[in-house]
Amino acid sequence: MIFYFSGTGNSKWVARQVAAYQHESLIAIADELAGGADLIYTLQPSEVVGFVFPVYSWAPPAIVMEFISKVRFTNAEGHYFFFVCTCGDEAGLTLNIMNESVASKGWTWQAGFTIIMPNNYVSFPGFDTDPKELEQQKLHAAIDEMERINQELASRSNVFQCKVGSWAYVKSRIISKLFNKYQVTAKPFFATDDCISCGLCEQHCPVHNVKVHIKPEWGNHCTSCLACYHICPRHAIHYGKATLKKHQYFHPECK
Repeated sequence: MIFYFSGTGNSKWVARQVAAYQHESLIAIADELAGGADLIYTLQPSEVVGFVFPVYSWAPPAIVMEFISKVRFTNAEGHYFFFVCTCGDEAGLTLNIMNESVASKGWTWQAGFTIIMPNNYVSFPGFDTDPKELEQQKLHAAIDEMERINQELASRSNVFQCKVGSWAYVKSRIISKLFNKYQVTAKPFFATDDCISCGLCEQHCPVHNVKVHIKPEWGNHCTSCLACYHICPRHAIHYGKATLKKHQYFHPECK
């Protein structure tokens, strides 16, 4: 089983590569949580369990942490558990946080990886997407990196290759908490008169928090993935004033 969460497609693309290479089923974390059923799974003898997700403010997204806290495997012992996180530059203490998240679950991670993908966070001053040339370089490099990671996973390697970066404690333990408290909200979103009511924002919201009634309207379950902003073909969706002069990015194979 490959569980994944993705907003603008980077992690979805990675999850697809992993699921195909490892011959495992692909399961959307947001859909499982929305289903309301008990998150209890029984694993087949040779089945591996992977989690694929983006790094938000140098830590796993709150929705991923919620899912891990609720999920249960009836026969976890002896199975291979791993995670792959996508980020634009660095993952901070994501590995530490992931280890802490399963400390009382009855299973541990056997492997963990960071894969660098194009930046998509634009909701804060000083943050924007990558220049197109760098975006293409990252997408191209990710193909070879995915092949290498898949080979490690196929051989059931016990390896952790997560890019920590600088000031990791401050970023992952302090800034990340402030991000979750103040930035994970849909309140600043609005649509300009350039909106053509195409519905793409509604279709691509992984938590079904956007409904289009002439213009999009946002509910109270936002994860700040920014899929609605980045998928808009008219650049009509904005997050307050923060994105008025920013750019857009959505993985080309996941639109």
